[in-house]
Amino acid sequence: MGQKVRPTGFRTGIMVDWQSRWYANKQDFAELLVEDQRIRAYIKKRYGRSGISRIRIERTREKVVVFIFSARVGLIIGKKGAEVDKLTKELEDLAHRHIEVKTMEINRPEIDAQLVAEDIAEQLEKRQSFRRTIKRSMDTTMEGGAKGVKVLLAGRLGGAEMARSEGGMLGSIPLSTLRAKIEYGFAEAKTAQGHIGIKVWINNGDYLDPEENSDALNAQASKVQKKSAGKGKR
Repeated sequence: MGQKVRPTGFRTGIMVDWQSRWYANKQDFAELLVEDQRIRAYIKKRYGRSGISRIRIERTREKVVVFIFSARVGLIIGKKGAEVDKLTKELEDLAHRHIEVKTMEINRPEIDAQLVAEDIAEQLEKRQSFRRTIKRSMDTTMEGGAKGVKVLLAGRLGGAEMARSEGGMLGSIPLSTLRAKIEYGFAEAKTAQGHIGIKVWINNGDYLDPEENSDALNAQASKVQKKSAGKGKR
């Protein structure tokens, strides 16, 4: 297996629920999957680095509900909801379906892996020292209450002729422990010398901790339902 397993994919269906929550037959599945990808790409491109952590999509026969998890909800909603209405219309033109956009606020962006990765990318694009940026980001994350953080940068760091990897780690990051709440984020910094890839892993505790286990409970409940349905058929 090596050490290059994406933590979110490794835990999906076991401890983490899917980001696209819908069912479709074989004829429609591929088309809807591509549509989900187009919706996510469009929103990310439209808002750039405006604090969007993830986008969850749920479908019914009548409509598509798009949940945008963001640290800056005001930017997406706009004045008197004008911006979110405009986005809804644009997405409806893109997908040719009835779409409902819902915004969900992230209260602690300093322990969200995707937002930390995007923050590092912004700093690197402003020509900040990569070592100082890594250290500052890790310290902020640990102060925010994370159990561990790991950052890995790859590319022409500091404008060097040859690309290389460099990173840092604080605390505990047990990547093979499924019940560990490991969040993963990736971003690219577009510098004058070339693109720098940024990977961030953050350990936010335990999925089975009763205070923070809503996602894990949903995933476990759907797993139990499937098993009991299978037994009933026999």
